[in-house]
Amino acid sequence: MFVCICNAITDRQIQETVAAGASTLSDLQAQLGVATCCGCCSDLASSFLNTANSQAQNMTVTAGINVQS
Repeated sequence: MFVCICNAITDRQIQETVAAGASTLSDLQAQLGVATCCGCCSDLASSFLNTANSQAQNMTVTAGINVQS
């Protein structure tokens, strides 16, 4: 699905960029150009970062719970 119509950036491109280490909207803007024209996609692009961050936190907590001595 296209997230940024102005620059033809898809959700997959954003997900790949986040998986490769992008952690802020500024990172996405620099690497993909998302949210650099009209800015209408900035909230949606940021939601990919929030989702990735919450998944990372859940994995850390889950890993801590599953480790037993």
